Amino acid sequence: MSYEQQLKQLGLELPAPPKPVANYVPVVRTGDLLFLSGVLPSRDGLLVMTGKLGENLTVEQGAEAARVAVLNGLSIIRSVAGSLDRVKQIVKMVGYIASAPGFTDQPQVLNGASDLLVSLFGDAGRHARVAVGAAELPRRAPVEIELIVQVLS
Repeated sequence: MSYEQQLKQLGLELPAPPKPVANYVPVVRTGDLLFLSGVLPSRDGLLVMTGKLGENLTVEQGAEAARVAVLNGLSIIRSVAGSLDRVKQIVKMVGYIASAPGFTDQPQVLNGASDLLVSLFGDAGRHARVAVGAAELPRRAPVEIELIVQVLS
């Protein structure tokens, strides 16, 4: 089954690629690698939630925000590669989690995105990653994700 078919099988639909909110590009391609800028959990330009994990958001809410953010990332990948079927490997993900003092479950929050990538791409979705607690993120977002993806050249 192709990745595009698997996306439908999972009942997922990609949004339109989010537009940059400052002076940067959403993705840079060099050779067969795509380097995505930080992606927020937004739909139609609006954040699906705001706040901090461990303060006013639960781990489950944070995991859902991570899923929304990675779906936005996938839409950027599709816009550049033409199809998710061109993905060879999700190489690395860095997740920034807006965290209240003492919150240490950043990896569980980021699992929302990691689990989706593995469900969609199988072994090609297994990636290196870093989950970082952050005091504040742009626009009060709870999660920001960046990806490095290898695509077929």
